[in-house]
Amino acid sequence: MTLRSVILGTGSALPRRRVDNAELATMVDTSDEWIVERTGIRTRYVAGEGESTTTLAAEASRHALEMAGLQAADIDLIILATATPDQTFPASATTVQAALGINDCIAFDVAAVCSGFLYAMTVADNMLRGGAGKTALVIGAETFSRILDWEDRTTCVLFGDGAGAAVLRAEETPAEGGRGILASKLHADGRHNGLLHVDGGPSSTGTVGKVRMKGQDVFRHAVVNLAQVMKEVLDVAGLSTSDIDWVVPHQANARILDATARKLGLDPAQVVVTVDRHANTSAASVPLALDTAVRDGRIKQGDLVVLEAMGGGFTWGACVLRY
Repeated sequence: MTLRSVILGTGSALPRRRVDNAELATMVDTSDEWIVERTGIRTRYVAGEGESTTTLAAEASRHALEMAGLQAADIDLIILATATPDQTFPASATTVQAALGINDCIAFDVAAVCSGFLYAMTVADNMLRGGAGKTALVIGAETFSRILDWEDRTTCVLFGDGAGAAVLRAEETPAEGGRGILASKLHADGRHNGLLHVDGGPSSTGTVGKVRMKGQDVFRHAVVNLAQVMKEVLDVAGLSTSDIDWVVPHQANARILDATARKLGLDPAQVVVTVDRHANTSAASVPLALDTAVRDGRIKQGDLVVLEAMGGGFTWGACVLRY
C-alpha cells in the first residue's frame, strides 16, 4: 500500500451570461467564422453583477463537496489557483473559506495563470502526503473578462470566466493499480514574459492592466512544451501513451489541442474538449473540463487520466492520476 491523494469529487460553476460569437461580432471587428476557424471557440461565459472569482469558486467547491459526500468542515486545506483575485490581498482562498463556513484551515492562492490548477494540485498532493492535512479543496477560478481589452479582437474572443474544483483526500491505496495522483511534473521559464502577460500590476503601474499576447509565438511554445511534459510525467509514472484512457488539457485553442494530440500519437477521441463551449478560462480550464467529463460519464473510476496545461510566464505542467 502507498499513500496517495485521491480525487473524491469534482465541481464547476459558470456565470449566468453566455456570449456567442455573433454577439461578439457586434462589439468588435470579428465574425463567427473567423473565431471558429482559428480557435474552435463558439461560446464563452462572462461574469456579471454580483459574480466574481470567489463566488464562482465557492459554487464549484460546493458541487465538488457534494459529489465527494463531504461537508465543508472536513476540509483541512484550500488552494485557489487564479490570476484574477477579488482583491490584491487577502488571498481569495480565504474569501472562499469564509463563504463555505470553514472557521479554520490552511488557505492560500497560487498564481501560475493557465497552469495554476496543475500547480495547485501538485502543492496539495505534496502537503497531504506530507501530513499537513487529510482533505484538500483545490480550485481553479477566473474572471478574465475583467482584464480583457474588448477592442483587441486577437485576445477578447479567446477568454471566458468560470471555476472548477476537486476534493482530494490522502488515502492508502495499492501500489499497483491504486487510485490517486501517480506523478506530477512542473516547469517555468520567465524569459518569455513578453509573449503572454498583463500590462499592469500593483507594483509596476498601480493599475490592473489588460491581457496582451503574441498568439503565434505562444502556439509554437505550447505544442512543444505540452508534448514534452506529458512524456516526462508518463516516464516518471512508468507509463506510456498507450496506457492512458483520457487526456484533460488546458482549453486554450482547438488547434493546440489537435497539434499536441498528433505529436503524441493520441486518438483525438481520448482528448476532453470543452474549448468550444467555455473558451479559455485560464486556471479554471482544466478542472472545468475534468468535471464535465466526470459528470457526463466519460471518465470513470479506475481510468488513467493525464491533466496538462501551459500558461503565461511561461509555466507548464502535467499530472497523471488514476481516477
